[in-house]
Amino acid sequence: MTPEERKQYWLSEEEHVFQGWDFSYIADRVWEQELPWNYKEAVQAGMADQKVMLDMGTGGGEFLLSLSPPAGRTYATEAYPPNVALCQQKLPPYGIDIRQVYDDDDPLPFEDEMFDLIINRHEMYNPEEVYRVLKPGGLFITQQVGGQNNRELSRFLLGEGAMAVDPQFNLENSARDLAAAGFDIRERAEFFPEQRFYDVGAFVYLAKIVEWEFAGFSVEKCYNELSLLQEKIEEDGYFMSREHRFFIAAGK
Repeated sequence: MTPEERKQYWLSEEEHVFQGWDFSYIADRVWEQELPWNYKEAVQAGMADQKVMLDMGTGGGEFLLSLSPPAGRTYATEAYPPNVALCQQKLPPYGIDIRQVYDDDDPLPFEDEMFDLIINRHEMYNPEEVYRVLKPGGLFITQQVGGQNNRELSRFLLGEGAMAVDPQFNLENSARDLAAAGFDIRERAEFFPEQRFYDVGAFVYLAKIVEWEFAGFSVEKCYNELSLLQEKIEEDGYFMSREHRFFIAAGK
């Protein structure tokens, strides 16, 4: 592949359509180190047919549907309009009520003490609002992308200030905020997994989606840096980024 052909390939990946929250398109071109906890198993352990549950920030509903949640007792929220439209078609046939939300600080569109279980994977939340809509004895389970996620790679490509995420968004501060809202922290863990990219095009596709980590990214703007990453792949077979994840299970 000539440099010009490679650039055109990267530009095509930059324009590739993304739907829901499904990264299967690049699954065979990226490797992620396994987390020391299993979010899905933790959620399933907290589920029961008689329980009313909420999935915050459901994306395209892919993960929620994989749980086979109880029909008529499952609710979901989503903010991104294309995903809301997708979920409005996709989730009601499974007995799931989907509600659109607009801002992290807005009240959740639910009554007080409505849910036995609230789950949240990679979605921002207001601890006081989560506490309000959770029943006494209920459980909140969340896995979050921390403020150090891809920070070094973002700095390499775009310099300081390209990440909109608070660098202090981490396990310690989040657990403290939940405890201040009244929660009892039951489980907590944090990890910084390695992520390997075997193809620069896969990274280009990802960087355009997670714009809060790579603000202002484009193939044209970052072409020289992308070319250096390509050289790294040709030398080592991949280039690496460092992710940041943390997990909290908290009770009311």
